[in-house]
Amino acid sequence: MTVDGDVPGFVPQKEIVYNGLLPYSERLEREATELLAEIKANLSRAVLLRELWPGVAFWSRKLFSFLKLYGRMFSKDDHILFIKLLYELVTLPDLEPHMMQSYARLLIQLLKKKELLSRDDLQLPWRPLYDLYKRIVYSKTEHLGLIWFPNSVDHILKALIKSCRLYFPMSSTKEMLDEWRPLLCVFDMVMQKAVSNMELFLPTIMPPEEHSQGFQLWFDELMTLWMSVQNQPTWEGHLVDLFARLANDDIGYVDWTPYIPTIFTKILRSLNIPVGVSKMVAPRYLTNSYDIGHLVLWITALLGGPGNPAQKELTCLFNSIASFYHPSNHGRWQLRLMRLLQRLPASVVRRVHRERHAAPSWITLVPECQRLTDGDLQEFTRSITGAALLAMFSKTGSTDAAYALQNLALLTPELVIPPVLEKTYAAMETLTEPHTLTATLSCMIGMARSLVSPNNHYPEGRGHVLPLLMGSLPGIDPNDFSKCMITFQFIATFTTLVPLADCSSAPSQHRDLTEIEKNLCFASAEFEDFVLQFLDRCFALIDSSTLEQTRDEMETDTQTHLESLVELGLSSTVSTILTQCSTEIYKMALQKVYNFASSNIFETCVSGRMVADMCRAAAKCHPAESLRLFVPHCCSVIFQITDNEELQSEDELDKELLWNLQLLSEVTRVDGEQLLKYQGDLERIVCVCVRLRCKRAYTLACSLLEHTLRSLSLIYPTEYRSTSGGFDTDLPIRDWGRAGDVADLGVRWHVPDKEEEHFVFQLLSRLLHPELQRIKGHVSGAQPMSREELLQSLAIVQHCLLGAGSMLPPLDGPHVSDLVPSMINLGEIKLHIGVDYDDSRENYRESICQTMRLLLHHILDYSEDDTKSLFVIIKIISGLVFFRGTHKKEFDSRWKSFTLVKKSMENRLHGKKQHIRALLIDRVLLQHEMRKLVVEGSEYKVVHRELLCDLLLLSTSTYSQVRSRAQHVLTTALATFSFSYRDLIPRILQLLSQHTTGTQQQFKGALYCLLGLHSAPSPASARDWDCVGEVWPALVRCGLSPSMTLEDPSIGGLLDDITDRIHRQHDTIGIYFTVSESCVEVANHIMQSTHPRPCLEAASKEELKEGLQRQRIRNVVSARKYEKLVNDLLDCLEDSNLPWKFEHMATDLLALQLREDHPAPPDAVLFFTQSLTHDSVSIRKVGISAMAGILKQLKRPRKKVSVKPSDISGVEDPEGVCVGDRQGNRWLQYDSNNLPLSEEQWDSQPYVEKTHCGYYSWPREMMIHAASEKPKEDLSYEEMSEGEKIIFEYFSDPEFIDRLIEFLSLEDRKGNDSFNPRRFCLFKGLFCNYGDTFLPLLWPHLEQLASDPHESSQRCVCEITAGLIRGSKLWSFSKVDRLWQLLCPLIRTALTNITVETYTDWGTCIATACEGRDPRKLHWLFELLMESPLSGESGSFRDASLLYVLQGGLAQQQWRVSELLHRLLAYLEPKLTQVYKNVRERIGSVLTYIFMIDVALPHTQPTSSPHVAEFVTRVLERLKPLTSEPEIHNHVQEENTQKTDERSQAVKLLKTVLKWLMASAGRTFTTPVQPQLQLLPLLFKIAPVEIDESYDEMKQDARTCLSLMSQGLLYPEHIPLVLAALEEMAGRRSWHARYSVLTYLQIMVFYNLFTLLSVPAEVLRIRKLVMQLLLDEQLEVRDMAGTTLSGLLQCQFFPMDSSLQTQLQTLSQTRLPKAREELASTGLVRRHAGVLGLSACILSSPYDVPDWMPQILMDLSNHLNDPQPIEMTVKKTLSEFRRTHHDNWQEHRQCFTDDQLLVLTDLLVSPCYYA
Repeated sequence: MTVDGDVPGFVPQKEIVYNGLLPYSERLEREATELLAEIKANLSRAVLLRELWPGVAFWSRKLFSFLKLYGRMFSKDDHILFIKLLYELVTLPDLEPHMMQSYARLLIQLLKKKELLSRDDLQLPWRPLYDLYKRIVYSKTEHLGLIWFPNSVDHILKALIKSCRLYFPMSSTKEMLDEWRPLLCVFDMVMQKAVSNMELFLPTIMPPEEHSQGFQLWFDELMTLWMSVQNQPTWEGHLVDLFARLANDDIGYVDWTPYIPTIFTKILRSLNIPVGVSKMVAPRYLTNSYDIGHLVLWITALLGGPGNPAQKELTCLFNSIASFYHPSNHGRWQLRLMRLLQRLPASVVRRVHRERHAAPSWITLVPECQRLTDGDLQEFTRSITGAALLAMFSKTGSTDAAYALQNLALLTPELVIPPVLEKTYAAMETLTEPHTLTATLSCMIGMARSLVSPNNHYPEGRGHVLPLLMGSLPGIDPNDFSKCMITFQFIATFTTLVPLADCSSAPSQHRDLTEIEKNLCFASAEFEDFVLQFLDRCFALIDSSTLEQTRDEMETDTQTHLESLVELGLSSTVSTILTQCSTEIYKMALQKVYNFASSNIFETCVSGRMVADMCRAAAKCHPAESLRLFVPHCCSVIFQITDNEELQSEDELDKELLWNLQLLSEVTRVDGEQLLKYQGDLERIVCVCVRLRCKRAYTLACSLLEHTLRSLSLIYPTEYRSTSGGFDTDLPIRDWGRAGDVADLGVRWHVPDKEEEHFVFQLLSRLLHPELQRIKGHVSGAQPMSREELLQSLAIVQHCLLGAGSMLPPLDGPHVSDLVPSMINLGEIKLHIGVDYDDSRENYRESICQTMRLLLHHILDYSEDDTKSLFVIIKIISGLVFFRGTHKKEFDSRWKSFTLVKKSMENRLHGKKQHIRALLIDRVLLQHEMRKLVVEGSEYKVVHRELLCDLLLLSTSTYSQVRSRAQHVLTTALATFSFSYRDLIPRILQLLSQHTTGTQQQFKGALYCLLGLHSAPSPASARDWDCVGEVWPALVRCGLSPSMTLEDPSIGGLLDDITDRIHRQHDTIGIYFTVSESCVEVANHIMQSTHPRPCLEAASKEELKEGLQRQRIRNVVSARKYEKLVNDLLDCLEDSNLPWKFEHMATDLLALQLREDHPAPPDAVLFFTQSLTHDSVSIRKVGISAMAGILKQLKRPRKKVSVKPSDISGVEDPEGVCVGDRQGNRWLQYDSNNLPLSEEQWDSQPYVEKTHCGYYSWPREMMIHAASEKPKEDLSYEEMSEGEKIIFEYFSDPEFIDRLIEFLSLEDRKGNDSFNPRRFCLFKGLFCNYGDTFLPLLWPHLEQLASDPHESSQRCVCEITAGLIRGSKLWSFSKVDRLWQLLCPLIRTALTNITVETYTDWGTCIATACEGRDPRKLHWLFELLMESPLSGESGSFRDASLLYVLQGGLAQQQWRVSELLHRLLAYLEPKLTQVYKNVRERIGSVLTYIFMIDVALPHTQPTSSPHVAEFVTRVLERLKPLTSEPEIHNHVQEENTQKTDERSQAVKLLKTVLKWLMASAGRTFTTPVQPQLQLLPLLFKIAPVEIDESYDEMKQDARTCLSLMSQGLLYPEHIPLVLAALEEMAGRRSWHARYSVLTYLQIMVFYNLFTLLSVPAEVLRIRKLVMQLLLDEQLEVRDMAGTTLSGLLQCQFFPMDSSLQTQLQTLSQTRLPKAREELASTGLVRRHAGVLGLSACILSSPYDVPDWMPQILMDLSNHLNDPQPIEMTVKKTLSEFRRTHHDNWQEHRQCFTDDQLLVLTDLLVSPCYYA
């Protein structure tokens, strides 16, 4: 080391602050620098010597640990070099997937803090990453089983790209757009790929001057696309994610204002809320909704700015969905709504933090004018609070609401806290509704810090602390468990923040206090009272949970789960309260606890544990005072009782002794320094009590021993108060809610000093030493012990080890050499954990280890059934190997609870680690413990080998309990010591081999060990050729082992588990590893870097040469090992004695070993070819998929050439974006006048197979299969490779083909079979590789199958036909022509035999055959399918099926067959008047596909495919007879009589048109509004009002159509047209039509809320329309208009202003005529309309009472005695009002005057209510 002193010569990027607070921090900096030098040296050396495994893998793991231990404690230059090196490693072309994944994880960690490196410091090229992503996510061979990826690989890659995209160079945006723009074809699946790539890769964080080369290149184009798309196609979600990210990264640089209404409309639509009368939600919305996280981000980024337009929309959004948050409403939408509520405030807090409190960094700031002001935040809070307060009591629990309120309280405490406080006080007073108490308390817990801390917005909050604490005490209730827990949590949270000190005398001494502070000082006098009352409550709780009370005699005397939780809550709360007490209060509390504990005797199980815990909590706060009380008391009692000699041998001892031992053992868990005063007493008690015979007594004594040792020997903080000075300062109230300061924490550590260390070893020599001697005597037979005595001895040993583990140096010795060949040092890291081991003392760990091994072998030889002792021995071994003062499991659970508490109490607004002091101290302690637990990559020493072999013995012993415990420890050990598996696996396999005759138990144990090895999260052994090469064949061979029986079901199940594990965990193991030159270059840079200088010299020339040589050899050897493994498995399969289960297993394992970078050995090809006709169905299935993979391996590469589209068409594409059918891509279209019918035409045309190509724009370079090079006709036999010959021979053998086809046409699962893509891949591969060689043999079978109508035969033809058509893609013309001469008649035959079971398979077959193929090459097929599909000869079913098959073909071809679409439409139009329902539905679906291409997207040319508008015009002409009728009655029953008059024809036509409208509602990309409006009048006429199943199909369909159309997305320019149509309907004679207008309107307004609100003139029109219908003469229409009005008011579509109220009141006061006969007169109608309107106002706010409501209720009550229907309306309204306001009536009462309340009470319970 060339570093002077301890100062590192560089500025670290970012350290972990907590390291500086450890008591041994001064040694850490040096340690980190040395470790970094080692990592730099070895990592770069490993790369230079080209040793990816184990070298690079091992040291990159060490770098990962370094990050965990020290953070980024290296210089900026090193940081950049590490990132570059790992970037090169991740993007190495043929890296094995698992290795790639581990480098990616490390790279994500290195890139995590983006503020540390700016774009000037680091640039990463995007293309290597994209190539990697493409290779993995869109892998071409994964579905064929040629490469296997880990499950999480997609997830990790995406995370990696997210971290890297920040550093893509400036030019990358343009390059990416050039790459992906050509893929933007909306009809194609590839659109999804293009948009998701853009969302992942496009960079959005860049300085403003680069924006023109960043998002401005794509923003307008994609935004207009999104604005005009409907029906949420799958890719729309990705677009939303991209926009949200852009909005968030560039707040203030993108102008969103014009888009805001549409954005919010689409957000509201994507919440899937059911609306309107029919509550129909179009099905697509349930599947493709936006991700809430991104929506929240987008909304947050839109807020603020001049005028804050988004906030108005947001307020409106929450108003319209608020009532859905009420606990009485729930459905499948609730989860999304709750998530929205929970995340939105958190997201706003994050934004405010970024704008006001974040540390400055290189990332562009939000411009001043766009930042959120306090006013904006108040607006935001007001808009969302209502929903949050309703959601508090939701059925899904209050956590979402509590989280939302916690964040809102950070933003605007003065608005959020008061309403919650009000609810909390109310809940504390009621006894009947405990759930409201739990809900309100959990919300208050989150707000605690905002309430307590002295903030200027809400100063009066602090006055509520005491009333809340006192009010919560009754919650400690032994009868209600959940209430008790939440109360404990509540009290603990508040007392952590507030020092419990009485400062009522302060105002007399301090003159500068504010009013509020004075009041607080006086109130604080109550604290003492609170603490004492709290303790009384706890004592009562304990008294009611003693063992006698809670158990019958029969039950066990252990704790139940609930009791242990209460115990935990109790002890942690007591501990918090006493920590926070001032000295006077503490002394009183301590005395009280002591009196309670010493004056009673508790049973040691339930209540005893609780009391002892309380005492421990009390003792921890001030050990000196408390030990002075407890220790002398307990000691004297214990001495008194144990003085009696006979006690030593009694089995059951006095309760008093047990209780005092228990109390003492808990009280000693305090600061070790204080224990030294009682050294003699404690030592004496322990020595006496551990030798007592009574088991309960010596167990308690052992735990006393362990606790004493731990207190003396561990390092830990001794106090956790909320301020570092203690509370005896003059003004504790100034410290309320104060955050701890990381820079000045003042942690007080307990570090063991010499005296304590001496005491520890004194105890060990008095207790541990003699026990080890006794055990040795027992083993040698000199002094045999009984089992009980042995157990007692072992218990003492175990507890000594657990107590003093941190002072005993870890096991050491020579390490096992030659486990793995490497040129790199693979040593372990030694971390300093604050203890300097003293070599002069006896090394107890060693002596325990030797004694235990002796004892273990003794027991296994002589008394194997002594399982209890074996259990303890296993625990001791595990302690010897791993334990250094902390258990991993305890650490994990503490880490978890730390994060939970941190989350519930953190202040996200200010950030900067402003946690409370106790939490920060806890985090420092966790950092210390984490250092003790870093053991990964430890060296494997000889001692460890001996212990692991012992564990293996135990893992294969007789008793299953012993086995499973030993296996658990063994698995952990194998994961801990590097490469130890290479030593142990051979030993395990030894036990499985067929030559050893072991017991059944050994066999099972060994299998379990293998299962354990494979169940580790990422087992190293599964990726090591040596191990896999031994394990897999051994697993198969154990079928031949003598101890293997399949009779024992557990062994069968175990083998299944192992193969299943292997299957799930298998990812392809690399064979060829090469390190690129660019990697080597970066490694050289690292070698030359300074600060710290790498600790090794650079590698010499010779070493580098050797490295290259080794890399070459390693690759060759790996390939040999791979072939050997395959051949071993094949050898096993040859053995005829192998049971069937193992045969299946071997076949499965063999199929896993097919790869894309190494062809399968010929023997494997032979095996899989034969397995195609194996008798077992599962082996045949594996064979089919394996053969498809093998054929892919054997496929010959074809030459491709690049073409320029403009050369072919002769047209240059215009500048700018020009999409769709245009001159330049006309040559791609199917054109029946120019089909390739002869050899010359076939060869002269360029074919483009990919359908999307050329629709949006042309790719930079267009590659197509070369037509010029004549494919050589069929390979000759001589030219074939070994594998190809084998396949050729088998498939040329008629008998083989007969068997194969016979098996393929069998039924598998009756009724569940469908077209099997694996078999299709097999045949596609055959015909692709071998041309038409096998056709002559197959053909007779195909013809026979095609004429057989059975479902399995038909399915077989489908699969082979599809394979044939796709496999013939590159055949020469003569072959293709011959093929189609045969195929056409075959397909015709098959289609005549089509049945219900097989029509979907034929659809799939044709769709698969046409997918990604140039339509001109398939013209035979299309012409065949177009021949009169609707002949009507053989029944409606065949017609429908033929259409389905044709649709399958055309849909795949999208826009390239416009001519066929025109022909089909012309053919179908006259036939639209079908009689049969199934044909009508199918035609509807086909029409949807015909018009699919007619889209109104931006920049898109009018299509050459059929247009909707023209079609609708033609249809309307034919529907004349219906449009001219005033009303259509339900008398269209004469379906089946062949009447040809115009009217019935028109009805039939209408039915088909309805089917088309329904089918297209969810599928098209844009809705043609005008054509639909022309059909609206007709639908309104037919649609019935009530829902009734007995209506005919036409009426039901019309109703569905209206519902779907009303959900459509409208654009501002369409609104006047729709409203004009609705106004016209509203003037119709038929009241059904008028009624339907209202239902249509409700849904339309809700689904287009913000778009409509952006055009105020149209809002007035809607208001006028509703008011007009409110005055309708038909009662039903009036009612519906009332409902509509109330809905519109509720989502604040128009305001509840005075003009509306006046209008309604005037109407309601219309005079009624006197005479009876004129009852139905206009007067009554007007009066009813007014009453309905007033009712609507009341119903529009169901859960609160606005200030106008009382008056309107009074007005309504005057109408109770009006004639019907008015009276009915009023009654309904009142009962509804009562139902919705009943829950919170106490609150709502406040809004009424006393007189009004009298009237109301009268109304709501008056006899008329029941009349």
